[in-house]
Amino acid sequence: MNNQRDAVVAVYGTHVDAEQAVKQLQRAGIDMRTLSIVGKDSNTDEHVVGYYNTGDRMKYWGKTGAFWGGFWGLLFGSAFFSIPGIGPVLAAGPIVAWIVGAMEGAALVGGISAIGAGLYSIGIPKDSVVEYETALKTDKYLLVVHGSAKEVEAARGFVEKTRYVSVNTHARELVGAGSK
Repeated sequence: MNNQRDAVVAVYGTHVDAEQAVKQLQRAGIDMRTLSIVGKDSNTDEHVVGYYNTGDRMKYWGKTGAFWGGFWGLLFGSAFFSIPGIGPVLAAGPIVAWIVGAMEGAALVGGISAIGAGLYSIGIPKDSVVEYETALKTDKYLLVVHGSAKEVEAARGFVEKTRYVSVNTHARELVGAGSK
């Protein structure tokens, strides 16, 4: 992987706001292979929630099933994780591979979850990782666009036109990670 890959991470308060941001990025021509989304569906009123996989597509029943189903058809990779300290988490996009890679490589950094370790592995600083894990614990959604500095700045320009709670750009340096 190129060590000069950057990321913009936006936190959204609702799945509707996150979905609108993804649609905005798609309309803007942002490469959907660079986009990830992760969040919980802990506010469901239903006690029975189902997941199944048919070939390359996972299906989900629950309060936000249409929301997640749309992403799983659009983004590369999808998964359901039960993360200690956070709870059940749904993810779509490259973040799935980052989380699995962190778990398989035992790259868990003290005090952060598998999701945090996945973000940390792409150069997100630990203090920001803790902030993003807290957002997930409080039922918010993370949207991550990962790419070259130019691609990330373009994506950030479109993200800034959406209803985000917070947005940060992180630059991966040749000798470590930092935040802009």
